[in-house]
Amino acid sequence: MRTAASSFPNPVAGALDVADRLPTAKVLDRRAKQRRQMLGIIGASYVIDASILLLYAHAGTIPATVGPAFGICGLGSVACFIALSEAGVNDRFKDHYFVVQQSMVSLAIMLAFAWLVPEVGMLFLCTLFVVFSFSALRSTPRQTAIAWTAMAFGLAALFLLTDKPISMPNQGHLERFATMLAFVLTIGRCMFLGIFASSLRESLYKRGVQLKEAYKRIEELAELDELTGSFNRRCIMRMLDDEIARAHRSKTPFSVALIDLDWFKRINDAYGHPTGDEVLRTFAITVFANIRSIDRFGRYGGEEFLLILPDTPHDVAARIVDRQREIIAELDWSAFSPGMCVTISAGIATLVANEAPDALLARADSALYAAKARGRNRIASA
Repeated sequence: MRTAASSFPNPVAGALDVADRLPTAKVLDRRAKQRRQMLGIIGASYVIDASILLLYAHAGTIPATVGPAFGICGLGSVACFIALSEAGVNDRFKDHYFVVQQSMVSLAIMLAFAWLVPEVGMLFLCTLFVVFSFSALRSTPRQTAIAWTAMAFGLAALFLLTDKPISMPNQGHLERFATMLAFVLTIGRCMFLGIFASSLRESLYKRGVQLKEAYKRIEELAELDELTGSFNRRCIMRMLDDEIARAHRSKTPFSVALIDLDWFKRINDAYGHPTGDEVLRTFAITVFANIRSIDRFGRYGGEEFLLILPDTPHDVAARIVDRQREIIAELDWSAFSPGMCVTISAGIATLVANEAPDALLARADSALYAAKARGRNRIASA
């Protein structure tokens, strides 16, 4: 079951999850690069805080060892996560960014130093804003709940179970400068994370657009005949069913034509299959260029094609198809091979009340055979 929290998904994390479902080599490389970026930013954040701690140490607020110790702990944790990432361990898990683990380690470091060095405790608590703002970029609702709960219990333990005086140094000039710097850099890092999140969203948007274009292209290829560019049999038959259903509902005239290239086997045998393929392509392009926008044209099988003519009574359909026959016959086919001539035959059928697609096609097929029997290069009506 879905929890209530799942009603409020993180859009960045959700989009990344969808985009990264298939861990191809390219996806794995992109993940590794993103992890390096994120861990580099985390490491830089630890360096910033360690530098501020050195200022406090110079002011005499804390021992000089605190800054280096904090930097070693922070950068050591970053080094461990980098090692896991480069070894490919992260990619074995659904959360391949280890959001919760990194958040918990950072939380532990901040709370431990706030307890050990309460004189500058506010610095570590401010850094928690950076930690959880950063983790929110990749966290799911469940991960966010876990991290927030851990933080709440950790802060409760620090404030309620100890008597440590969590302080914000502001006595001397250097202390006040270091404290001001802590706030300025904390806010600056949060703003930087906002910019980083914005760039992620923009990147995801572009990837989404690319995916939509790829899916659209795949759908087009799934509907088109690879050789001629016309609709394939499955697609044209689906269109036929839809148009027949619409014609029955609206009581409008509807016609179809089965078109066959005359003696096409002889063309293949005499001129070769590559030339035959070019003939089919040229025929399909010519038909597309001379049909109406409401008409549908697809390859029915081999050298046989189906032309769907919505809102078209029989006499109009006959004129349209006969015009196509004349255009095909008048083309200069000698460009493919000297002496070549290509003609078509067609059978036309007009829908009658309550007629099924198979019955309509059977009548058109019978008319096509009648046209061939009469000498080809002609049309016949069912």
